[in-house]
Amino acid sequence: MITIAHGEIEIEVYTPSLKLEKQVFNRGNLIKSIDKVILIKIYRNMIRTRCFDEKIKELISEGFHINEHSTLGQEAGPVAACAALNDDDYMMPYHRGWAWGIGKGLDPKYMLAELLGKKTGYMHGRGGVHFACMEKGVLGKSGVVGANIPIAAGVGLAINRFNKKNVCLSFMGNAACNTGSFHEGLNLAALWKSPVIYFCENNFYQISCSYEETTACENLINRAISYDIPGYLIDGNDAIAVYYVTKKCVEYAREGKGPSFIESHTYRIDGHFQKDFHSNGGYRSLEEIEKWKKKDPIELMEKDLLEFEILDKNDMKQILFDAKAEMDNAAKFAIESPYPSKEDFVSGVFAD
Repeated sequence: MITIAHGEIEIEVYTPSLKLEKQVFNRGNLIKSIDKVILIKIYRNMIRTRCFDEKIKELISEGFHINEHSTLGQEAGPVAACAALNDDDYMMPYHRGWAWGIGKGLDPKYMLAELLGKKTGYMHGRGGVHFACMEKGVLGKSGVVGANIPIAAGVGLAINRFNKKNVCLSFMGNAACNTGSFHEGLNLAALWKSPVIYFCENNFYQISCSYEETTACENLINRAISYDIPGYLIDGNDAIAVYYVTKKCVEYAREGKGPSFIESHTYRIDGHFQKDFHSNGGYRSLEEIEKWKKKDPIELMEKDLLEFEILDKNDMKQILFDAKAEMDNAAKFAIESPYPSKEDFVSGVFAD
């Protein structure tokens, strides 16, 4: 603002600044405050997600064509965030992996059938990786990076117009925060007080470009704050922290206070996609990858569950055994399922 009065010029200068309110919690007390059923559900779904990823890699190696962006190393974020939702809440996924689907209650056999283009998939083989499941509140994966951000703002507007108490959880990667849709979406969500939780998985890469090469701000929450949206910066490999903060944002949205933004720091162990041959030791050093492997989200969760006697090692072995068996059955179901017929592809297009 510039004001001219009596020969003087008054200028207000604004510089980039971030007000940090650091909150420190006793880990044990926080874990004890969460229902054991929820903690076990989060752990089980993280294991199921990893086994699902491994099964997809196995199928790709056998010649099946699946468009895969591995979740390995990023299981905690989507799974724990979805655990904070109610069954009738909405969720908008993004391209990375399938943790969001398993976290929201989708069945791996129907997911895998859809990925193989089979008639038994969630969209009868017509959606592929861009599938939806309205019964579970999964509103569909966009083919355009960041496109789901303003759509989620619109979902929130509809929720408000119908006086509902649902919320919408919208996922994105850090690359989406450099699109125009990000700024348009956050501005509209803030303007409409949309009950949306924007969850950004910042794994520090846009395909093969590092965060420093592509993004001017130190933290992405700075951008949310510029739209008067509260922001949270968390360790995305810590399922307990993810669940706690997401639950807090869900409650904030249900109270009619508007959107929140969560920046979840995490790391993908594998390449950006199945044919990213320059990831390990190429644009990312082997030392960097090994450092993040030591922060494995599943191992961290296991330590918590063992320490607080929520599960023992035999329980964990059984969960892993069940998850592997489930994915074997899912693959068998998907492979043996029929492809859609010509008639199937035009059904649902024209009115009867």
